[in-house]
Amino acid sequence: MYTLVRRFIKTGIMFLFAGLGVGAWVLVRRELFSVFPHPHLVSAHTHAVQVGFVMFLILGVAIWLFPRAAKDDTRYSPERIEAAYWILAISTGARFLGELARASVDVPLLAWVVVLGGLGQVAGLALYFWTMWTRIRPVGSHIREAKGEKF
Repeated sequence: MYTLVRRFIKTGIMFLFAGLGVGAWVLVRRELFSVFPHPHLVSAHTHAVQVGFVMFLILGVAIWLFPRAAKDDTRYSPERIEAAYWILAISTGARFLGELARASVDVPLLAWVVVLGGLGQVAGLALYFWTMWTRIRPVGSHIREAKGEKF
């Protein structure tokens, strides 16, 4: 497992624990003190776990497991995947922190942090999948399928 794969997976784990922390806090306040969570806290928790953990884990494992890029592949480059990582990590972090802050303070600038974080998530995922598209291909399985083998 090489560095970029480990970075995706470890970042995902960090987002998981951030999301679990918010989720535990919201749960205790709701169940023990009847304080229902602010929608921004729910959104922060959801994005930390779903985008931060689930997506980062999937993206990291995909880099590791998918077939290597073909020698003549001009679309795939590790630099683009790393750029997608940084765009996604910064955007997800900004959105998470922006949502947390918006739950307790009403500062209009925070709305822009959340929106730009969300748009950054879209851009990071789009760059990642655009770059990885050519690595989603058969490597021998299409020959076995043509011979009638079922998977």
